[in-house]
Amino acid sequence: MAETHPDDEFHPPTSDDPYWTETCWFTFTVPERRLSGQLYPFFRTNQRVAAGGAYFWDDKGNQPWNCLYAKNFWHLPIPDQPLSDITLPNGIHYRCLEPLTRYEVRYDDPDADELHVDLTFSAVTPPHYLGSSHLDQPGRYQGTIWLRGETINVDSFGFRDRSWGPRTQFGAGLTGSPVPNGGYSYATASPRDAFHTITMNRGQGCQSIHGYLIRDGQWAKLRSATRDVTARDPATGYPLRVRIDGIDELDRELRAEGRCLNQIGVHLNPNLFTVNCLTEWTFGGVTAYGEDHDNWSAPAIRKFARNFLGYEKYPEKAASS
Repeated sequence: MAETHPDDEFHPPTSDDPYWTETCWFTFTVPERRLSGQLYPFFRTNQRVAAGGAYFWDDKGNQPWNCLYAKNFWHLPIPDQPLSDITLPNGIHYRCLEPLTRYEVRYDDPDADELHVDLTFSAVTPPHYLGSSHLDQPGRYQGTIWLRGETINVDSFGFRDRSWGPRTQFGAGLTGSPVPNGGYSYATASPRDAFHTITMNRGQGCQSIHGYLIRDGQWAKLRSATRDVTARDPATGYPLRVRIDGIDELDRELRAEGRCLNQIGVHLNPNLFTVNCLTEWTFGGVTAYGEDHDNWSAPAIRKFARNFLGYEKYPEKAASS
């Protein structure tokens, strides 16, 4: 096997915390079909168990039970394999082809032979690090998805991210913090025009904690940005339109208007409920596809949804975008 980068491998836990977690998420789309797919393994290294999620959806189903395909296995034994070349019992297989740059991304349905994925991820930029335990990276996916007898060609931009460190499944906020909700938004028109932001609501709306803007081939970190859901589906509360307003460290403005082309609501882990949307973004005079994620803790989404849908009203304003 070729030499790999440490951040392509499992990181040694820094404590015996049973909730030490490592993730390795790949997400991709087929925009012309309003089709999205993602693979999301979630490793509890000290417990020697993992979860393995595979989700595929279009604009005709927005729940795990009515989407194109959804399976999330928990308590899978972590195999004695490097993360850079690993096959999980649920059918996920990753192999690093070039450190921090190219990856083989595969999935074979373990049960009903409904789905097979054979893709290659090629990075558009180097990884963008948030601190020393999280990275994000845009890339181009090429290959095929075989779904219930139909072969679907994939050649579009997508994303990946990785995190490692303690991550509790308890608490009123996201990842053990007091933050009730946030967002994860990106678009890539080409290697010359793209953006990404992670936002958190600490009581002043969703504010960026991490992100970048690429304009005319020049990359810069976002200095600040906000994310606002400007329209929601009255039947579900899921986002329909989203706006990002920000400025980067080169004093360039980001104004991105997003139109959500599909939605799925799913608990990626016990205290992370997310609505993931293939999103058509317009920014900087270009239109591109990407995603918007409406992220909530389990208590926060219950409060927001029951308030938004009129099931019950709270004396104080429910958490909002």
